[in-house]
This record gives sequence, structure tokens and C-alpha cells, in this order.
Amino acid sequence: MATTRRELLHGLAVGGGAFALGSQANAQERLTGDMIRCSEGLFGIDYTDTEVEQMIVGLDDWAENAARLRAIDQPNSLQPATTFDPRLPGVSYNLPQGGSNTVPDITPGSVPSRDVDIAFSSAWKQSKWLRAGQISSERLTRIYLDRIEQFGGELECFVTVTPELAIEQARAADAALARGEHAGPIQGVPYALKDIIDVAGIRSTWGATPYQDRIAEDDAAVYQRLRDAGAVLLGKSTSGAIAYNDLWFGGLTRNPWNPNEGSSGSSAGSASAVGAGLASFAIGTETLGSIVSPSHRCGTTGLRPTFGRVSRAGAMALCWSLDKIGPITREVADAALILDVLNGYDVADASSLDTSFNVDWRADTSSLRVGYLPGDFENAAAPDQAALQAVRGIGCELVEISLPDLPYGALGTVVEVEAAAAFEELTLSGEDDSLRWQEPNAWPNTWRRARLRSAVDYVNVDRFRRDVCEVMANIFDRCDVVIGPNFASNMLLITNFTGHPSLIFRSGFVERTLNPLTASGAARQEQTYRLPHGTSLWGPLFGEDQLLLLGREIESRLHVAGERPGQFS
Repeated sequence: MATTRRELLHGLAVGGGAFALGSQANAQERLTGDMIRCSEGLFGIDYTDTEVEQMIVGLDDWAENAARLRAIDQPNSLQPATTFDPRLPGVSYNLPQGGSNTVPDITPGSVPSRDVDIAFSSAWKQSKWLRAGQISSERLTRIYLDRIEQFGGELECFVTVTPELAIEQARAADAALARGEHAGPIQGVPYALKDIIDVAGIRSTWGATPYQDRIAEDDAAVYQRLRDAGAVLLGKSTSGAIAYNDLWFGGLTRNPWNPNEGSSGSSAGSASAVGAGLASFAIGTETLGSIVSPSHRCGTTGLRPTFGRVSRAGAMALCWSLDKIGPITREVADAALILDVLNGYDVADASSLDTSFNVDWRADTSSLRVGYLPGDFENAAAPDQAALQAVRGIGCELVEISLPDLPYGALGTVVEVEAAAAFEELTLSGEDDSLRWQEPNAWPNTWRRARLRSAVDYVNVDRFRRDVCEVMANIFDRCDVVIGPNFASNMLLITNFTGHPSLIFRSGFVERTLNPLTASGAARQEQTYRLPHGTSLWGPLFGEDQLLLLGREIESRLHVAGERPGQFS
């Protein structure tokens, strides 16, 4: 009888022993010296015949242990014993002091007469109108529910809408406000929650065919914090399957500025919904660009917090040492309101850190030292150039920085290996074939490839990661913030692995071609369109306040944040 894919993979040894077959596989297949020699080129090793013969002894036992390990139920929520801490030994970190008052101390103006203008208003303005009794949460919620019904299908940005729960929470917020009970600045403000974050009794599908009927049993920590702060859940926004890209089991989420293009991802629905005015704000997640990329595409603001600042308990784990949760908004100031609610230690997340957050909007941004990589701006897009010029206009000290020539791309091993471990069952069972995206860079192939990574190499990549943390610490000894194009010079890659926070804000518009739809196989067309463009700020660990201060000041000078996508406004 032929060995099945599950039987074969179930018996493969871990890491560099990938060619050892255990008892779950065909009993005739045992490890031979020729098998090890065939693997030498893959792992960059060269052993003598004697060494190879010695290696064979005991490797079949490794395979048996691997098979027994895989028979143990290890749910996605089970965290590894080894955890990543972005803080360096012996280094002290400056944490924002003072009380929490993240709402800008300015007048929001009157409530607009048109529903569409209310829908596109910033969260901090809505917060002040709600607190003053100028608008009810129920009215605000119904405006968004109506817009979701009108536009959500075209954008494919919600997998589940929760109108009954939303109205219930909105009425509760109105009643509490009427009694003078203030839970915080987002009380009564409606939002969308990325569909990899659990809400008990509601589908949490992770965007993937194998989990499309999954019903969450418990509330995620992030949802609990938002609920306790009085925010109103409109529904679950789409996630690219297993937190990758914009293609999910039921559709492909669209860019509101041109629905012929995908929204990018994996916080696809969160960015699309906020960009189209279907929610006041949304919650996204990032492992390696999943807040930044869709925010860049959809013209939204995205704040990726310091690793460990926001609890991931109750959210799908993709990469335990990389996953972050943060807000997606239409203005920079709104991100501060949301982070203030999300911030906080949680014993249920092994990587959670006990840290404070505050932002003083009255602080002088001209005193900030802003680093930049000169080469990144030589051929940068006009909006990136404009953002850098705005920093000059503020009066900040500009500091030229450089990155040492190191193999930063090797860090990607961590994503591949951790994700392959988190979703091993899909690979072993063959259910990965049910995922809609089946290209070389898609998860199914990445997970299969990850099984050929050497465990020794993986540990050394992790050690190299600590070196890169030192590199970034040295950079932030010289400057308070770094500015740059989102995808230049490996800064997005590096700062995700070092745990440093990032803020992307809309810096302008560019004429460009559309990106082909995910998995369509289509070629890029020559016609260009006017589409939004974002620029990134990166900060020291726990330095989100500096990112927000500078980002808001740049935003106010560029005058591009208020423009809306035409067909949804």
C-alpha cells in the first residue's frame, strides 16, 4: 500500500532530520546514508562517510518521538515556553508619565448635517459629540450599519456583521452617558474587529476555509477592553486567510479608492472599512506588514504598537514572537484613543509587558531628533518627500542614519517556522489544499518548505535577531523617531522583528498602476490611477507617544488626510 501524505509527514523527524522516516510511515522505508548525503546540499553541510554512519544511529528514535509529539493535541492558543522580549538587558526605557488624556484639547465643531460627513468624521470628534450629547451612539451606529449594508458587499470587507449586538451596545452607551457614567473617550464609538480576534458566540473564521464555521468560545482580551470602554462592535472585518494578504474563503477584499484592486492585507477588511467610512475605527494585527500594507493601499492611519504592549490572548496565533495588535483609523489622533484602551499587561499572554501609555498633544515636536536614511529618499515618491520636508518645516533636527550591511532577510525564517508550527495540522492532514491561495509564496508551500529548515540554523537566526535589536537600539540612541518610505531599506522587516513601534499615515497621492488581484494570475495593466500613499515613522520601544505627536503635526501640514474615496462619499 502506498504511503499517504499524512503518514509520511507524521513520521518525518524535526528540522535537519527531515529525511528520517518513523514507524508511522512505510515500514520498509528506513533512514540510509544516501538519504543524509542527499540532504547535505540543502543544509550546507559536508560529512564524511563515517560521520554519516554515526548519525544514522538513533535518528529513527527521533522520528518516533516526532510522531508521538504530533499525536498530542496542541491548540493554536498553546504558547511556546520560549518567549521573545524586545527589551535589552541593562537598558532602561522612558515610559510616558502623567494621566491618560489622549483626546486632543480642541473644539470638534458642530455635528455635520449629512450622515456621510458624520461617518467620515474622526473618532476623537465623534467622542466629543457623544460626550456632549450632540449625537447618540445609536444614531452613529445606525449610520455605519446602513453604510455597511450599502457598500460592504462591494468591498467584501466584513465576514460577519452584528447589528443586534451593535444596537444593544450603542443603547447601553447612550444610557450610561445619560447617567453621567463615563467609561472613556471611545464610549459609544462604533468599530470593526479583525476576524482573527475572538468574540464569544460569534464566528471567528481566521479568513480560511478550514475554519469558516468556527465559533469562538471566549472573548479575546482586546475585545474585553474595547467592550469595557463602551465601544460598539459593528462586526468582524475580513482577514486574508491565516493572516496573509486580502484573499479569504468568501471573497477578496477591495481597495475603496479603486475596487478593481485588492485592499492588501492581512488586516484587509479593517483598512478597507475605515477607508470607506464604514466604521469609525478598526482593529488590525501585524506580524510582518499586515497593518502597514493595507493602510498604505487604503489611505488609512495604522499604529503597530511595541511588541508586548497589547495582549494577544484570544487572537489567532500566527507567530508567537511577532504578532502585534493595533488600531487602524482615519486620523493620527484617533490611534492614540484606541491604543490607550488596548494598552495593558495580561497574564494570559506570555509576552505581555507591564507598561504605561500617554500622549501630551501640547508637547513641542520641534525638539525631536528625526533620523532618516538618505538613500531611501533619493528616488522616493513625492508624498514621502513631502513628509520629510514637513519635518524640516517643523524645525526638527534631521539626523542621517545608516544600517549595517547584514543579512536581514534571514529573519524571515522565524515567520516561516513559527507559522508552520502553529498550523502543522493543516499540513499533516492535507487540509492546506483547501486554502484558496496556492502559489509558491502562499502559506501551504511556505509551511511545507519550513519543515526543511535546520533547527540549528533557526536558533542561530534567533541569536542574530538579538544582534539586530542592538542595531536598532544604537540608532535610537541617536534619534527619537525615524521617518522613511514604508517598504524601503528593510525597516518594516527589521522593526517587526525587534518589536519597535511603527505609525503609517497618509502623506499624499500618486499616479500608479493597479496591483493584480491576489491569485488572479493577471498581469499588471499600464493604465494609471490616482491613489493614496503612506509614509512610516518608527520609534524606540514604548515610544508611540513621539510617533503620534510627530505624525499628527506632519498630517496637519500636508492637508491630505481629509480626502475621501469618491464613490463611497
